[in-house]
Amino acid sequence: MNTQPPPRHLTVADLCAELEISRSTFYDWRSANKAPRCIKLPNGSLRVRRADLEQWLQVHEDVA
Repeated sequence: MNTQPPPRHLTVADLCAELEISRSTFYDWRSANKAPRCIKLPNGSLRVRRADLEQWLQVHEDVA
């Protein structure tokens, strides 16, 4: 049983795995300003705060 809390910052690979989407879908969403907020590190890598992902998911929740 994994008792560690989820990471505070997700890599693009982590995010794609969690949402079950391809990297290209993530980058399509990002270029269309439809992806969760990202942090761009000095080396060019992207990270997504867990809190930003959770907020983004709530905004996109279907209330049907």
